[in-house]
Amino acid sequence: QKLKRNAGARPGSILYLTKPIGVGIIATAQKKGIASEKDLEVARNSMVTLNKLGEKLADRDEVLALTDVTGFGLLGHLIEMCEASHTSAEISFDAVPRLAEAQKLLAQGAIPGGTKRNLNSYGSKVSGATEEQLNWLADPQTSGGLLMAVEEKYQVDFENFLMIAGFHLKPIGKMVTRQEHVVVVTA
Repeated sequence: QKLKRNAGARPGSILYLTKPIGVGIIATAQKKGIASEKDLEVARNSMVTLNKLGEKLADRDEVLALTDVTGFGLLGHLIEMCEASHTSAEISFDAVPRLAEAQKLLAQGAIPGGTKRNLNSYGSKVSGATEEQLNWLADPQTSGGLLMAVEEKYQVDFENFLMIAGFHLKPIGKMVTRQEHVVVVTA
């Protein structure tokens, strides 16, 4: 009865992501031989961090939709949430948590093949993003974070709950009424 699905978000719902993205970039850099031991440690630490928060979210009625972010990247899972909820989303690229170590590796061409396949699959459903932003947002994650759509009127209470649970998260965007593009990315 308390199972959360990727459907049920409504326009105005606030979006949160529990882990930074960039694990796929670092893994690809490892394959290319350009990742440092510190880079690999950062990726490993992200991947072994469990999504235990999900258990606590089952009791939170303000969480309208929930999914994990894995191989389809943040954009792919957000698009699935939007389509299942008959909405679109606006996200702020600058608000999306990213592994800082992946930035230099992306600049060196560590773009996973999965990123390219993801963008070939759903790239036409996204607007407003630069090529670099798309490479981040479509980055396939291994053991990625949880993507949540939370009822807007409970934002302050929900963020307080998150802080008590050890998460200092800020919104990355919001759900909006269905638009031409499923996801619009802003700076």
